[in-house]
Amino acid sequence: MPYPSDRERDRPWVMRTYAGHSSATKSNELYRRNLSKGQTGLSIAFDLPTQTGYDPDHELAKGEVGKVGVPVTHIGDMRTLFDQIPLGVANTSMTINATAMWLLSLYVSVAQEQAEAEGTDWHEVVAKLAGTTQNDIIKEYLSRGTYVFPPGPSLRLITDMVAWTVSNVPKWNPINICSYHLQEVGATPVQEVAYAMCTAIAVLDAVRDSGQVPAEKFGEVVSRISFFVNAGVRFIEEMCKMRAFTELWDEITRDRYGITDEKQRRFRYGVQVNSLGLTEAQPENNVQRIVLEMLAVSLSRKARARAIQLPAWNEALGLPRPWDQQWALRMQQVLAYETDLLEYEDIFDGSPVIEAKVNEIITGAREEIDRVQAMGGAVAAVESGYMKTQMVGSLAERRRLIEGGKQIIVGVNKFDTTEPSPLQAEGAKAIETADPAAELEAVEAVRQWRSERDATAVDESLRKLREAAKTDVNLMDATLACAHAGVTTGEWSAALREVFGEYRAPTGVSGASAGGEAGVELAAVRERVKATGEELGERLRMLVGKPGLDGHSNGAELIAVRARDTGFEVVYQGIRLTPDQIVAAAVQEGVHVVGLSILSGSHLEAVPAVVEGLRAAGAGDVPVVVGGIIPPDDAKILAERGVARVFTPKDYEMTQIMDEIVNVIREANKLP
Repeated sequence: MPYPSDRERDRPWVMRTYAGHSSATKSNELYRRNLSKGQTGLSIAFDLPTQTGYDPDHELAKGEVGKVGVPVTHIGDMRTLFDQIPLGVANTSMTINATAMWLLSLYVSVAQEQAEAEGTDWHEVVAKLAGTTQNDIIKEYLSRGTYVFPPGPSLRLITDMVAWTVSNVPKWNPINICSYHLQEVGATPVQEVAYAMCTAIAVLDAVRDSGQVPAEKFGEVVSRISFFVNAGVRFIEEMCKMRAFTELWDEITRDRYGITDEKQRRFRYGVQVNSLGLTEAQPENNVQRIVLEMLAVSLSRKARARAIQLPAWNEALGLPRPWDQQWALRMQQVLAYETDLLEYEDIFDGSPVIEAKVNEIITGAREEIDRVQAMGGAVAAVESGYMKTQMVGSLAERRRLIEGGKQIIVGVNKFDTTEPSPLQAEGAKAIETADPAAELEAVEAVRQWRSERDATAVDESLRKLREAAKTDVNLMDATLACAHAGVTTGEWSAALREVFGEYRAPTGVSGASAGGEAGVELAAVRERVKATGEELGERLRMLVGKPGLDGHSNGAELIAVRARDTGFEVVYQGIRLTPDQIVAAAVQEGVHVVGLSILSGSHLEAVPAVVEGLRAAGAGDVPVVVGGIIPPDDAKILAERGVARVFTPKDYEMTQIMDEIVNVIREANKLP
């Protein structure tokens, strides 16, 4: 699908909503409810501890359990997650990267158990498993930040998964080359296409060079490579981007890898439209944004998505409710079943405008692909910081256009007068809130799990995993053995951390600038920063911190770049820091303000921990400001607990934010 061999109406794409929260039990209830409404696939959102390889009782997991997805700590959680959902007929997408091998092993193990419980041959059931593990670690170093291991070992895990699934789970997509998050952190259409292709080349080269797949089966590897893309509101440009993707992929797989079967060369992709493009201001406008973005990936038959998941109108405010997710699903169903979209050939063939734009994107992407390949490929371009710097610079330029009014966002920088929204009349009830008790229950549950399993079997399976990791043997079998033995997510990751080590990716901040932003407003703030520093007898210093496991760093990076451009000395050490590490850095560097960025919903736990840590360290006079998706009621709580200012997505003018931070510093130091 959706390529019929005759003139019949195309079959609709797989329809999903990205979902999961609190616990495996609550998420299972949500999945079964969504499937009953006509959803045709599942898209699993895992919480940050699961994504980064920590158990719920780890220090870094505090405040993060069940917030942005479901915690899956062991095979028992996976059983619960898919209770009454037969995996042999499901189509499941799992947004998981660093720990993808582990989660796929849990999924396969539960499929085996379901088959055995029904008295069927589990080999046949596993061979029917359909779905995707995202498993694109390259973009994690550039955007979401849920990487664990260095690039080399991470690519080895992907290679092993690809080779194993081709032989054992032939309908499974072992990797989703994911340009979605590249667009969110600033990538232009050319960069999005180019860097996704560079990642695909890195993976295919690694699989080919590993010798694990016979040359005659390499076409099967290529045919199981899928992509996951972002569709923005500039839907003509986005549609042209998808046609460019399709043409380039066909060219690369044919010319670089010698794939002669046209079906194996098809560009197969799923999509979620641009969540970070949704606005907190006038959120009802997000409905038409979502619909227009959906058109970008459905109008062109030659470049139509195989699976679509839409965010809900209120995701810029918090976690959507089941009703909000239902609305997003109904948008897809109306397009697929009520309109005549699926009845025609490609409606853009022969258009000179479309052809010119597609060629422009392809030409630019080829040039950027060649540039990255000359550096040694995608991994080298990550390690050098080249890709990250390019995207931080692109995002800074995008923000400059928005702040200058040259790129209009309705309800934000133009047409911002509004009537009260009846959709938000319920206040805090307009969004779903994760039960605070879920984390405590998860901590207790994992401790109970550890006490009841066969400890000897666990230790032996982990020993074999560590030994296998020191060789070049495929790690899937050892990982499956860990899953069956009752190993936890944190234990599996810790065993590989011992062998592979950990990694901290380049931030890209040092080489980026708000280039071109030299207007009166910026100059005025720069003068205030300089004058305040002179009054205090030293240059103003700001620490930008990312506490907890939230790896969405683009907001923090933009603030760091703008702070530096206004004259601050900036301390930014990247993502995934404990409150104690942030406090230690603030004290050591003698900063005048600490700015925390959190998008995961853990602000009520992580932020007060930093404030209290500063007080305990004798630095209670250092003010703390916070930015993120923070509901008004939570902002009041943070203010009561000592936070000087709270900035949310509606505060889009970063130079004004810098000006307000100067006010905060002057207030803290009792300056007029």
